[in-house]
Amino acid sequence: MIRAVIVDDERHAREELSSLLAEVGDVEVVASCGNAVEALRAINRERPEALFLDVQMPVLGGFELLSMIAEELLPQVVFVTAYDEYALKAFEEQTLDYLLKPVEPLRLAKTLARLRQTLQSGESPRYETPPLQRIPCVCASRIKLIDPVEVEHVRSELSGVHLVTAAGSFFTELTLKTLEDRTSLMRCHRQYLVNVARIDEIQLLENGLAEIRTRSGNRLPVSRRYLRRLKEKLAL
Repeated sequence: MIRAVIVDDERHAREELSSLLAEVGDVEVVASCGNAVEALRAINRERPEALFLDVQMPVLGGFELLSMIAEELLPQVVFVTAYDEYALKAFEEQTLDYLLKPVEPLRLAKTLARLRQTLQSGESPRYETPPLQRIPCVCASRIKLIDPVEVEHVRSELSGVHLVTAAGSFFTELTLKTLEDRTSLMRCHRQYLVNVARIDEIQLLENGLAEIRTRSGNRLPVSRRYLRRLKEKLAL
């Protein structure tokens, strides 16, 4: 059974594709999502093997969603689109395949055959994703998009990952590793990332440890593992 997530801002399109996949018999739709943030949460939770992803969605599109998924959780991606001009880009992004709306059963069957073959081969998906330009954060009933340059630091706690900016602290579904890999934020500790431009000073401590004081006065730990890299970045 292939575990799949459907992402499309149009409810009718999600239901139609889900119905077509149900007729196949060996595909289980574990989540049907109307936006990128909801999808990211579902992918982190369900760890699907396949992602049927709409290209154009309000606020955050399909390509932006790919940039937000942790590398180890990347499923095989099939773009679903009503726009022919996106087809070429889908292949450039090295997605498994693409489907044009309205999805035709015969075309879907070919895509699923290719999906089964790829999954059986054990081939891991690899996508060329651009750096993150906006980090989605959940704020009550709304989604706040934060430019990485506005972030002072990021911390990971039992409650999740939190971005700290001049405007306050914000929860995000993205992992520290994803933020480290796809933004200019730099690791200083296994639980912290820091914006190097917001560092006021680094205080060297005993045993090869250190502490960062940010321009706003926050103090962040620096572990031995990351101190050398931080010094090199700052030409110290």
